[in-house]
Amino acid sequence: MAEQTLARTPEQTPAPAATPAGEPIPTVVVDGVDIVYKVNGTGSGRGSATAALNRIMRRKEAEKSSGVRRVHAVKNVSFVAYKGEAVGLIGTNGSGKSTLLKAVAGLLPVENGRILTDGQPSLLGVNAALMSDLTGERNVYLGGLAMGMSRAEIKERYEDIVDFSGINDKGDFITLPMRTYSSGMSARLRFSIAAAKNHDVLLIDEALATGDARFQKRSEERIRELRKEAGTVFLVSHSNASIRDTCERVLWLERGELRMDGPTDEVLRQYEKFTRR
Repeated sequence: MAEQTLARTPEQTPAPAATPAGEPIPTVVVDGVDIVYKVNGTGSGRGSATAALNRIMRRKEAEKSSGVRRVHAVKNVSFVAYKGEAVGLIGTNGSGKSTLLKAVAGLLPVENGRILTDGQPSLLGVNAALMSDLTGERNVYLGGLAMGMSRAEIKERYEDIVDFSGINDKGDFITLPMRTYSSGMSARLRFSIAAAKNHDVLLIDEALATGDARFQKRSEERIRELRKEAGTVFLVSHSNASIRDTCERVLWLERGELRMDGPTDEVLRQYEKFTRR
């Protein structure tokens, strides 16, 4: 097991779920993880037969000559998350927060290190694509099936999903194609679909930044319920208020490096000092 970057005492945060022996139950282990993107440039010889052969025979040299850049998005990050925790991820733009979430969800490969999870992580992002030409109703079923719910389970929870999202507060929008929704309406419906199921590990990317204060409050309450009923919640947000209200632990990423891992108030205090400079 990888060790946490910053040790925490029981007095600093609420105790996560534990085994009968009193040991916390790990759900996500990130051990020395590096994530590297390759970005195509405009180097000479790209597209020619000679350049293609060079890329096969001497990949690194060919990447350099063809203008491929290697962007080190996450650098040697390690931490352990436990069942019952809500963990916030903060950092300035481009710090690697969303990249790390995608890797935990299994959507991005790691260059070095390893990621271990207990159960199946589910990534909810405001940019996650449902099918814009389908109605909201059809997308509720599509999203539920994609999460592994049965049709019977979706039917049973359908009204709760729609009511939670607030889609129909100003009309019968659930029967209209999603392309007619505002970005906020679409994001609220995605969150409502994802929140209808108990998850082993739920990864939320900026979901609470959408909607009005009433929906944000409902979202925060639902996250607290998910923590009690299931496993671990990760939340990426630029709203310090949402992080403070939802999470008892925070990971601060800056330029791809884990700068701090600890109790929410302590980490946010240091982060706010950093961003005010």
